[in-house]
Amino acid sequence: MDFFNTAVGAVNDFLWTYIIIVVLVGCGLWFTASTGVVQLRALPEMVRLLAGDLGRRPSGRKAISSFQAFCVSTASRVGVGNIAGVAIAIVTGGPGAVFWMWVIAFIGTATGFVESTLAQIYKIPRGHGMFHGGPAYYIQNALGQPAVAKLFAVLISVTFGLIYVSVQANTIALSLEKAFSIDTWVTGGILAVLSGAVIFGGMHRIAAFSSLLVPVMAGIYLLIALIIVIMHIDAVPGMFALILHDAFSPQAAVGGGIGTVILTGVRRGLFSNEAGEGSIPNAAATAHVTHPVKQGLVQAFGVYVDTWIVCSATAFIVLLTGQYTIGGDTTGIALAQDALASAFGPWASALLAVLIFLFAFSSVVGNCYYGEVNIPFFGGDTQRLLFVYRLSVVVMVFFGCIAALNLVWNLADLFMAMICLTNLYAIARLAPYARLALTDYFAQKAAGRNPVFDPAVMPDQRGITAWGDDQMHAQRHEG
Repeated sequence: MDFFNTAVGAVNDFLWTYIIIVVLVGCGLWFTASTGVVQLRALPEMVRLLAGDLGRRPSGRKAISSFQAFCVSTASRVGVGNIAGVAIAIVTGGPGAVFWMWVIAFIGTATGFVESTLAQIYKIPRGHGMFHGGPAYYIQNALGQPAVAKLFAVLISVTFGLIYVSVQANTIALSLEKAFSIDTWVTGGILAVLSGAVIFGGMHRIAAFSSLLVPVMAGIYLLIALIIVIMHIDAVPGMFALILHDAFSPQAAVGGGIGTVILTGVRRGLFSNEAGEGSIPNAAATAHVTHPVKQGLVQAFGVYVDTWIVCSATAFIVLLTGQYTIGGDTTGIALAQDALASAFGPWASALLAVLIFLFAFSSVVGNCYYGEVNIPFFGGDTQRLLFVYRLSVVVMVFFGCIAALNLVWNLADLFMAMICLTNLYAIARLAPYARLALTDYFAQKAAGRNPVFDPAVMPDQRGITAWGDDQMHAQRHEG
């Protein structure tokens, strides 16, 4: 197993050093420029759309609102990457890695807008006001490349439904073991049963579960971080100075120098906010809105929430309490628990274990859906495959609880690299359609109308099936 782990790490180093970072940042900068820096100029509209949808109920018995779709994606985003991942980044790359996490989030917001808008344009109606879609759908229906679509479907099902699920479960098990001395195999059994109860309930139950849990758990965690910031308010300016200094002049303890700092920040930032991976579009496509850009902007704002707010909260907790050691043995969730215990006492470690359970469990549920929606691309008996897939997710939950930390994180990085390359290829080719939709949206806004999407604005309407006259009439007064 050690040999396998080492081999996976070597492949990751090559992919991330020479390929992924170039493609990811290059696409993000292109999307930023071509959309007119949408992540800044449309920021007020992002907030307005999200706030305006909080209490809205779409028509359709099982229809998913814009806010519910946002919560499903946030449930996937906001998980162990925001806590354990940030702690790992600081130990591996030093405080400067936090700066590069911020940078990749800013660039990734434009990428997130493009991929989520495309998912809405090319979503598929399912009846009762429900939709599904994502990269596999726009690759097959818009690009006309079914083989690439099937490749993506396999990659995302394995990556999110199996590999990422094991990462989330691993962190839950380690945090509960540290806080309550619960054996990892016991946690694995309990977590597997709970996961199965929600997962086998389908998308409607997942959306309801996420929209209830995500705001509560995020609010509690941010409140804890705010209290720590207030307790160490005198050290805050020095903390920001340290982050900025070490981003370009890393401490000697960081092996590999500035390259390690940047790569660590990009890896952990991408794992957390998922911009460009092609995961978030699967949730974005489910939303019942009047214009694709509405959900594109809402999901883009999710990148900010994830990295600039939740990830920053963890970074502030770790850096202000001073419990970290660059290159040290204590890392991941254990470091975050030690940081909170130093500020509030031993009971805080137990509180974080409970929060981690909620964060990671919601991610397990959200990640499972990303695989589910791509099962039809496998061919064969979809219902039987779906049952086998859900059962496999439950098994991987148990496996993740008893597996070694380094192995599950290395596998996550490897599959994240492969899924990024596949999705970025697709959205780079389809990005002009997202830009046309953005122009149409703000033109309607300027005319004083609630934007409603008409496929006629697209020069090529191939693959657009959810935006015909009947669908537009049904949604005209929504959103």
